[in-house]
Amino acid sequence: MQYRQFGRTGLTVSRLCLGTMTFGLQTEEAESHRILDTAADAGVNFIDTANVYPLGGGENLAGRTEEIVGRWLKRKRGRFIVATKAVGKMGPAAWDQGASRKHLLDAIDASLQRLGTDYVDLYQLHSDDATTPLDETLEALDAIVRSGKARYIGVSNFLAYRLARALGRADVLRVARFVSVQPRYNLLFRQIERELLPLAAEEQLAVMPYNPLAGGLLTGKHRLDATPVEGRFTESVGKAGAMYQERYWHEREFDTIEKLKAIAATSGGSLAKVSIAWVLANPLITSAIIGASRAEQLSDTLAAAEFTLDGAIKTQLDEASVQYRWGDAAR
Repeated sequence: MQYRQFGRTGLTVSRLCLGTMTFGLQTEEAESHRILDTAADAGVNFIDTANVYPLGGGENLAGRTEEIVGRWLKRKRGRFIVATKAVGKMGPAAWDQGASRKHLLDAIDASLQRLGTDYVDLYQLHSDDATTPLDETLEALDAIVRSGKARYIGVSNFLAYRLARALGRADVLRVARFVSVQPRYNLLFRQIERELLPLAAEEQLAVMPYNPLAGGLLTGKHRLDATPVEGRFTESVGKAGAMYQERYWHEREFDTIEKLKAIAATSGGSLAKVSIAWVLANPLITSAIIGASRAEQLSDTLAAAEFTLDGAIKTQLDEASVQYRWGDAAR
């Protein structure tokens, strides 16, 4: 496993981060712990979760993933960098979501209790809450950092202009600054290359993209003319299945995958391994978030950290996926 400095901080993380959003719905606790063991044995020291996980579980299951991770972390908390997120809906009240001071201060305490720890290394806004003033959110996050409940703060699913504004306001207010961004990024979704990645480079932000395999589509196991039988594209993960189908289940994407398969075949690696290696080949990427519903699924993805793409192969992948650089935002 390779490691890299986390943006402008003094933190060092593995180049692969284990995402946990399947834990508690697609994956039961025993298998979730086996996945965590497999990743840890391979040198992964970075774990990402969120208070609303498992994905697709809804409010009734929200928090279960953190509890599963927390039970696994007992007696080994100091060996891992733990990141979680807030903003998503966690209860019936209007204030049980968002980036208000009330919700964030409540949410961090609840996450820490579920994780069985007194701090997280990285506390992230899961999405942008345009209804709450940025100053209120930033001051609440600063209070969380100053209290020692979080070491650093970051964002996920932010537009570049909103992140830039938040960084500027943090400087004006002299409060804790975002050190990382967690965007969607893969060979079928490259829009962040236009504005978000240049901003991250200028501000020295760590970039930890999720969906490097496009929800499993870049494993090559799915077919457009067949109903998905497992994974994130099925009804078993609730509304999340429909969301992933809207993102990726299109003729253009499947046509592109056939081209990518042919390129991967010449590289000596599987499509999954090559797809993650392509993400890691971008010098602005700090750590790619990988996930699994079974431990065996990690074999190719973990190997990607040590798989170096030939320059010619990288160019072919770039060209085969160029239409995804800044296309339809709805995809």
